[in-house]
Amino acid sequence: MRTSPTPVRRVLAAAASAAMAVGILAACGSDGDDGGDAESAEDFDFSCPERTDGTPEADTAANESQPFVFGSPGDPTSMDPVLASDGETFRVTRQIYETLVDTDCTDNVPGLAESWDQNPEGTEWTFHLREGVTFSDGTALDGAAVCTNFERWANFKGGFQSPNFTYYYSAIFGGFTENDPAMGIEAESIYQGCEADGLDATISLSKYTSSFPGAFSLSSFSIISPASLEAIADVELPAADSPLPEYSQTAGTLAGTGPYVLTEWDHGEQQVTLTRNENYWGDAAKVKTLIFRTISDETARRQALEAGDIQGYDLAAPADVQPLIDAGFQVPVRGVFNLLYLAYTQGQAPLEDHAVREALSYAVDRERIVNNVLPPGGLVATQFIPPSLEGYSEDVKTYDYDVDKAKDLLAEAGQEDLTLTFCYPTDVSRPYMPAPKDIFDMIASDLEAAGVTVEARPITWVEYIPTTRSGECPLYLLGWTGDFSDPYNFLGTWFAAESTEWGFDNQEVFDSIAAANTEPDEATRVDLWKAANEAVMEELPGLPLSSSPPSIAFAANVYPPDVSPLTQENFAQVYFTTGS
Repeated sequence: MRTSPTPVRRVLAAAASAAMAVGILAACGSDGDDGGDAESAEDFDFSCPERTDGTPEADTAANESQPFVFGSPGDPTSMDPVLASDGETFRVTRQIYETLVDTDCTDNVPGLAESWDQNPEGTEWTFHLREGVTFSDGTALDGAAVCTNFERWANFKGGFQSPNFTYYYSAIFGGFTENDPAMGIEAESIYQGCEADGLDATISLSKYTSSFPGAFSLSSFSIISPASLEAIADVELPAADSPLPEYSQTAGTLAGTGPYVLTEWDHGEQQVTLTRNENYWGDAAKVKTLIFRTISDETARRQALEAGDIQGYDLAAPADVQPLIDAGFQVPVRGVFNLLYLAYTQGQAPLEDHAVREALSYAVDRERIVNNVLPPGGLVATQFIPPSLEGYSEDVKTYDYDVDKAKDLLAEAGQEDLTLTFCYPTDVSRPYMPAPKDIFDMIASDLEAAGVTVEARPITWVEYIPTTRSGECPLYLLGWTGDFSDPYNFLGTWFAAESTEWGFDNQEVFDSIAAANTEPDEATRVDLWKAANEAVMEELPGLPLSSSPPSIAFAANVYPPDVSPLTQENFAQVYFTTGS
């Protein structure tokens, strides 16, 4: 981490220059002067520049005989992507399975569907599938295969309906064909059915939502072979706390259409091995064997790259970026499309008191976090969406650092002796949170300077999400990397309805998000999203902290994939090069 404040705009330009020096320009940024603290959203360019490194000659022998090993910060959870909601799972499953819609930068582009149409109301989506696509088990892709997947999800029973397993499905479609009261899903499903006609599949919804077509690109909605699904048709998850089904933890059951197939998942060695799909419909993977190896410690990941044990790793520590570049490694920087926040769980007293939440917000020096912990190009967040999305509002209520105001508000609320438990994750780095303990330490010291006694509660990552979602943590750090380019993917993910992880019931907020999400007219929808942002920041369910451009590192003799602001890299593009 940096030990002294550094002007954000200046170091962003430096990072872009360093990226160009190694032949890749994947960072987003603009030139600036040498002064100032963390800059505002207007100072940043969130576009995705074209690569400038050309196409170096491939080392064919190495690509056939040598595995490409990538160091991941955490373990995947499930090889059935509908049962996952985490980036480490999707990093792997995205290489095995594919979706109807794909993304380029943050734009929707053809995936398994080479094109699609919608009716004027936005309630019917017809996907025209590519010809000649087969799953790795030999089954042909057609409209019926697509409908089999959508019908499977809609008709999940029991624990399969729990957000612990199918978080994205309920977040996007609301509910299931028959909601199980024990799973806490009360919303009616907007999914109305799927009809197949040869290579066409038409998905019907009960109402328009701005989440589509972007949500069709979600890795959770990857299309799996109907033959695979038939083999697991009898699998049950009785309860929300049931273990994940065995088929989702091993190789050999599920078949996708992607450039790789899963050949082994060694849980003990924390390693997933993929092999090239020789019958892939698109451009074949350049490297025959792809391995994802979990190395949770960022220093250990860097050392493994330097030693040649791995050929790439994610979430390079900010202090390591320039030394790695100087040593000849490649360190492209993703665009900014994420958000880190400090959550206030209002089910925990006295956080239901708005004055207390305000006091805590004024107590936190977010610029210090950005300037000392985040990679170059990070910026202070003022609301719960990144500035690149429509509906970003300049009129939200802000809570600039003011420790005296924080003390005054706590005194007025009668909370001068306030003690709060503050949870943070261990053994993990996230794109929006490269150093959880460092960020926790800074915020905790800020709160203590305002008179709040902080009780630290470190929690391993595997337990962290269930614990925070259950409402057990009064304060906690968490964030989000966007899945597709729509505000609902941020605001709707958190604030579309009452939940235990936030613990508030503000119908005005819920209604404002629903109004924006269901408005077909673009200009009107933008204004409604601005209003929703403003309503959320008036409620103050938590404090948006920052947005961060995460770095990803590769060996010198590797042609890296196009880096994605959504962290959706396609590793079929990777290959070993000659001459290094």
